[in-house]
Order: sequence, then structure tokens, then C-alpha cells
Amino acid sequence: MSDFDEQGRPEPPMDGDEPATLTGFLEFHRATLAWKTAGLTAAQLAQTTAKSSMTLGGLVKHIAYVEQQWFHVVLHDREPLEPWKSVDWKADNDWDWHSAADDTPEQLQALWQDEVDRARRCVEEALETGDLGQLARRPPWRDGRRVSLRWILIHMVEEYSRHNGHADLLREAIDGKTGE
Repeated sequence: MSDFDEQGRPEPPMDGDEPATLTGFLEFHRATLAWKTAGLTAAQLAQTTAKSSMTLGGLVKHIAYVEQQWFHVVLHDREPLEPWKSVDWKADNDWDWHSAADDTPEQLQALWQDEVDRARRCVEEALETGDLGQLARRPPWRDGRRVSLRWILIHMVEEYSRHNGHADLLREAIDGKTGE
């Protein structure tokens, strides 16, 4: 039986096999679309603009943080590295998004690429001693559950999928470029 979040969406299994994990994420995203579109009028469904403080720079810095958090911190139970280690997340829960305005495009791209490279090494290291079913070394969540490497990889697919959709919209608003 699945656990459900506060919106009634089924949570994907954290340690399931490939079919359960993949279909779990598919069902979660189907439920997300249903939640996001529920109760809207035809006019609301036809609206083409939205307000957001999201930026492409913030998105790049956020995804760099997410790469380190899941692969370095959660998978291997290692301490965060800079710039994330010094952040007062309680003072600004969205520091990664907000602080990107202070960085150059080159700094943001380098930060992101460094974290992607580190994440790849973390996955390679984990696969040297186990398979996709190995559980993350981070201590369990409060409810006792732990995620597998398989879950982390699929979660990262979801993270990129969601934010790539944001990036499509932001880039089109900036200079009209569209497409995959």
C-alpha cells in the first residue's frame, strides 16, 4: 500500500524494484497534474501567463545544490561542501535561488558542472560496491525509511524534468527560443 502526501498523491516507493519505482513516479506526476488543474474554469485553463520570481540563474544554482545534496550528502552520508555548507538555510530556505543573482553566468555554470561531475563520481563509487538497490548511507528518515540509489537516480530525473519545463518557459520569455 502506498503512502499519500497532503495533496493525496501516492508517494513513489523509496526502495522498490524498477517497475514499482518507475510506475510510482509516473502515478505521482499524473496525480500532480490532476491536483494542479482541479477546479479551474475553461478561462483559467486557457491563461498563458503566470507570475514567478524564478530565474534561470536561480534554477542552475538550485539544481547544483540538489546534485550535491542527493549524491554526496544523502547517498554517501558526507558533510555538505561549500558553498552549501555555510548557508543559513533557516534564514533563507531558497538561498540557492536568491543568491544566484550575485553570480556570473560563468560561476553558475562552473558550480553546476562541478556538482554534476561530483555526482557522477558518487554514483560510480556506489556502484563499485553495490547495485541500484543499495540504500543510501544517510541515516533513515524520521519514519525509518531510507532511499535506494535507484530512487535517488529517478528522483533526479524528476527534478530535472520539472525544472527543464520551467527553463523552457523562462527562456521563451527571455528571447523567444523554444524547443527541446
